[in-house]
Amino acid sequence: MSTHHPSGTVLRGVGVGAGRVIGPVRRMPHPITAPEEGAPLPAGATVESETERLGAAAQAVAANLRARAASASGDAAAVLKATALMAGDKTLLKAAGKLVATGTSAESAIWEAAEAVALQLEALGGYMAERATDVLDVRARIVAELRGIPAPGIPEADEPFVLCAEDLAPADTAALDPARVLALVTSAGGPQSHTAIIARSMGLPAVVAAPETAGLTDGTQVFVDGSAGVVIADPGPEEEAAAAAYAQRTPLPAFGGMGATADGHRVPLLANVGGGADARAAAEAGAEGVGLLRTEFCFLGREKEPGHELQVSAYREVFDAFPGQKVVVRTLDAGADKPLPFLTDSTEPNPALGVRGYRTDVSVPGVLARQLAAIAEAAGASTAEVWVMAPMVSTPAEAADFAALCAAAGLRTPGVMVEVPSAAVLARSVLANVRFASIGTNDLTQYVMAADRQLAPLAALNDPWQPAVLHLVRHTVEGGVQAGGVPVGVCGEAAADPALAVVLVGLGVATLSMNRRALSPVSAVLSTVTLERARELAALALDAPSAAEARKRVRAELPDLERFGL
Repeated sequence: MSTHHPSGTVLRGVGVGAGRVIGPVRRMPHPITAPEEGAPLPAGATVESETERLGAAAQAVAANLRARAASASGDAAAVLKATALMAGDKTLLKAAGKLVATGTSAESAIWEAAEAVALQLEALGGYMAERATDVLDVRARIVAELRGIPAPGIPEADEPFVLCAEDLAPADTAALDPARVLALVTSAGGPQSHTAIIARSMGLPAVVAAPETAGLTDGTQVFVDGSAGVVIADPGPEEEAAAAAYAQRTPLPAFGGMGATADGHRVPLLANVGGGADARAAAEAGAEGVGLLRTEFCFLGREKEPGHELQVSAYREVFDAFPGQKVVVRTLDAGADKPLPFLTDSTEPNPALGVRGYRTDVSVPGVLARQLAAIAEAAGASTAEVWVMAPMVSTPAEAADFAALCAAAGLRTPGVMVEVPSAAVLARSVLANVRFASIGTNDLTQYVMAADRQLAPLAALNDPWQPAVLHLVRHTVEGGVQAGGVPVGVCGEAAADPALAVVLVGLGVATLSMNRRALSPVSAVLSTVTLERARELAALALDAPSAAEARKRVRAELPDLERFGL
């Protein structure tokens, strides 16, 4: 139930995307719930009146989609036009009409008819199977129209707005238009949630895990400070001045393609990518290579393991975007929030602590060896310097086994991801078996703090500024030195926070990998401090009693954050 917040009320959450803006709230509509199966005609309705109501709802949905298509462009326009056609599809409406004729309500009829059509399309496979999603989208829109409630998805508005939601599904975030959405605010989620990662990649101010924002109503003016994690209802002159100052911030210089501290200490700034298009965009943004290629893009959404040629072709696209430069490939990280039908066990009681990442090679042997063979072939046909690392490595023996698998495939630079605390604690022994390591701060944080990174109530624990996490980063770096100079990078979201990036460099991290939008802010802030100063700031963070205090201490010593609006 909505609660009105008095003017100037401060609602606190976790800031995950820097920026200070003011705008009206638009709430994300709730998902459409399924009607009762075979529900009868409403009281007083006839077959004729219900059929007419169904037709009118379908026409209204089609007209709305056509109008949106007319004002959209490119891929968005094409998708909206195709969906509008589906809303007026005679086959779908005829099937629903037959159910209405048997005495079923319009809502139940369109729901069941669309389900049948979607199943038929999925059975056809290929392009037709992709249309099944459109059918289900249209179904939800028609039912919403019949119920007189907002359609699902990102709300429509005549002016830019602050999008408020419980949390956003991946499909919702794909439809976000930064020209229309000023900021994101969620009552659930956490600093490592999908919503947080999307907000950072789009450069949107964002606050997550702010439970009191569930009471904000449509039209309420709010001030959002994505750095401080604050949302203020009905802001006053002070907030207006802060938003105005942010709008007049010093523009960030474009990343020049060479990350370094003020005294010239080189810190290569790499990109996290999930496919060829992503890699090309990162190369255009000046990334010095790829620090994390998420190979799941090749596997997700498939019932069967992709074939050798398909994998080779997909990896080549990424390698070719970075000729002569380093590309770090992470082998398949399936399990937990990325289940695969042919690889993961959906009945696991606690998937985050289950058979995921490198561990799947034990339960389903052969998939990893075949992936390494495809990576090796793609690397052999490219000039990119290909390094390969395994996720979720826990012991020195696992690191040695993975290095052996890489050697058998002809891959010369094996590495491991450090995200399980045991790998950090035993870093010297683990890294003695490989050529490099990369710390995945998202998972390392949730495991060190025993806090599920998707849970809003645990958001404060699930923060990479936690001193316990930073101590393990330092310990891992020291382990690399003791193992003979094995370099340790960071590819988790922590590397995209300009202030935390300075701390990581001060802890001895060799490279930082991030979403391409973070390259410019991280580079700009890093270039304002010497290596010695970064070490001093790292010591401040290590000695802090909490994540909030660590962040506060370091940010207070970096005045350029304010200048750049970070």
